[in-house]
Amino acid sequence: MDLSGIDKILDNRIRLSIFSILVVENDASFKDIKESLGLTDGNMASHIKALEKAAYISVQKSFIGKKPNTKFKATKLGKLAFKKHLNTLEKLINKHK
Repeated sequence: MDLSGIDKILDNRIRLSIFSILVVENDASFKDIKESLGLTDGNMASHIKALEKAAYISVQKSFIGKKPNTKFKATKLGKLAFKKHLNTLEKLINKHK
């Protein structure tokens, strides 16, 4: 079985969960993702940094009133990697049914 489609960045349950939220919601704030997954600020930040470094997400910083708001969005590259990763997992699962 060819496992070359398994993405090392997305082969982490937290990063995969973050990315899944972004694919479903189109974009999401730091606070919303953190609360949805029950993460600490530090844990969330380290996983976001890995996704951003891989260019799988874009970061949009703004202010809502006087409060900073950071939103994330999946990039085209990230969506392609996600699709390839999921397709590889599906093939693996289907092979062992």
